[in-house]
Amino acid sequence: MIRPVIGISTYLETSASWREWEMPAALLPLHYVRMVQVAGGAAVMLPPDEPPLAEAVIAGLDGLVIAGGPDVAPERYGAERDLRTGTAAVERDAWELALIAAALDLGTPLLGVCRGMQLINVVHGGTLVQHLDGHQADGMFAKHPVTPVEGTLYHSLVPETTAVATYHHQAVARLGAGLQASAHANDGTIEAIEGRGAQWVVGVQWHPEMGTDRRVAAGFIGAAAASCRPQQFVC
Repeated sequence: MIRPVIGISTYLETSASWREWEMPAALLPLHYVRMVQVAGGAAVMLPPDEPPLAEAVIAGLDGLVIAGGPDVAPERYGAERDLRTGTAAVERDAWELALIAAALDLGTPLLGVCRGMQLINVVHGGTLVQHLDGHQADGMFAKHPVTPVEGTLYHSLVPETTAVATYHHQAVARLGAGLQASAHANDGTIEAIEGRGAQWVVGVQWHPEMGTDRRVAAGFIGAAAASCRPQQFVC
């Protein structure tokens, strides 16, 4: 069976603890890996690296997931820093922006989760809301409804309003060029974006890896499988 190779970006932590160990680590919540595997992909972790290497890395993948994480540095989208914006993850920002740009150049299917969606918007020249009051007040991965925009790729995958697991305090402000909003929260917050072209590019503000609805992941893996390159070790 062909299993498309899916790269997933990771956290870079200066101090992490497990068992008797405490040291720097590249980390990824297992839920991301399981989401890819259950949908039929082979997961590969992508720790931060030198941005010029991004194109070579993407060339060996069938799909890319940009995982959630810390706030995107506002300098990346030309904004002054709000006091409520978190500390910048400089290496991770540079690496993930390069990965996204390479995936767009090579036509590689791309799924952005939370921070990942925000970075997709930034790569396209969009901006972010640096703080949304109350959006994390209900706790980590609290559920709220999102409604799809008719006629979008996301709507073709999830045609009804659904409750999603979310944890964020930033969001898309101005949409980048070539993108469209494909789902909204009740308060109008953009909850999903996608590319306007033929390439499979979707970003979701929530965390699909934490829920039981696998339709977005299945659509992504299906697109990756359709572009699976036989020379790769899994194909």
